[in-house]
Amino acid sequence: MSVLSGKKIVLGISGGIAAYKTATLVRLFIKAGAHVQVIMTPASKDFVTPLTLSTLSKNPVHSTFYNEDDENAQWNNHVELGLWADFMLIAPATANTLSKMANGNCDNLLIATYLSAKCPVYFAPAMDLDMYKHPSTLASFQALKQFGNIMIPAESGELASGLSGEGRMAEPENILAFLEKDIENKLPLKGKKILITAGPTYEAIDPVRFIGNHSTGKMGFDIAESAANNGAEVILVSGPTHLSSKNSSVKVVRVTSSQEMYEACHTYYESVDVAVCAAAVADYKPKNIATQKIKKSEAAFTIELEKTKDILASLGQIKKNQYLIGFALETENEIENAIAKIQKKNLDLIVLNSLQDEGAGFGKPTNKVTFISKDLSIEPMPLKSKEEVATDIINKVIKYYEK
Repeated sequence: MSVLSGKKIVLGISGGIAAYKTATLVRLFIKAGAHVQVIMTPASKDFVTPLTLSTLSKNPVHSTFYNEDDENAQWNNHVELGLWADFMLIAPATANTLSKMANGNCDNLLIATYLSAKCPVYFAPAMDLDMYKHPSTLASFQALKQFGNIMIPAESGELASGLSGEGRMAEPENILAFLEKDIENKLPLKGKKILITAGPTYEAIDPVRFIGNHSTGKMGFDIAESAANNGAEVILVSGPTHLSSKNSSVKVVRVTSSQEMYEACHTYYESVDVAVCAAAVADYKPKNIATQKIKKSEAAFTIELEKTKDILASLGQIKKNQYLIGFALETENEIENAIAKIQKKNLDLIVLNSLQDEGAGFGKPTNKVTFISKDLSIEPMPLKSKEEVATDIINKVIKYYEK
């Protein structure tokens, strides 16, 4: 999955012959899972039509502050467009547009949006050879880089003038690759390896029956997705669940029993920076597993249980530099029990769930948690979607590494 998946991109198109390539660029962004809004300068419409770009982007194309042909015209809010974007790309960026960007010459919707943008801004120059090397153009490059804008270098090749050299806009595939690499390298958890557990465990009674619980694994999978989206390499050890991950940065290790999950966690734990134990692991398992299906012959049936290995405690015992996060699902004395678990299992953070809270627990799309850190600071959170809770948990990890 592309790092651009789910991201909001404003594509600014200025008036150069390379504008025809933006149709391919928009299509590549959409294919990568991004949401695209296009802003065109009036001159750019001589090279590619708004209809083409609106069709490909699935959004109206903006080119003026309002539609002069519509007597009930609505204002195209440049501030709103600038705040909407996660990233802004100006491609092609002509010498004229680059000069306006560098000097704040705000005479069209594209420049107004650029000046309002709070997100990272990329620009892909496109012009003839001599224009590209001219001192005024080089000064524009320098000024924009000092503003924090990121330049996607022009490529060499045949130019519209018939000359050959540096100045042609980077090919759409190369622009996409540049953006993905640059964004990925700046993600806060880039270079970090995270172990996450998810789902239930099934403890066999016989070849047919098992002891399990109602966990769906959604919380753990959402945490894995959030960690991967922030640049981490993720090992997700999952009990039985119908969920899957399409993120190439998430390696899913499927297990069934608590013993299998224990062994998988210990296989990977030594090499990770962070471990998040979100699985609902069985506390007990049948002492003896029947090799054949148990027949329904007696009026009553007793199963002798024994304790399973405590995965979280075992990881806490061998912890070196790992940041270790555990979960606690409680029904009474929640805070006291969670604090005791932090201290007993050598945790850095515990995520407390209470079944007393409406909207929390297994099989629900929402969760209500309280964060308790090892210094015993307590941070109750409101009811949120599990995706939002996952983001909060990963933000705790990011904050830890920012210290």
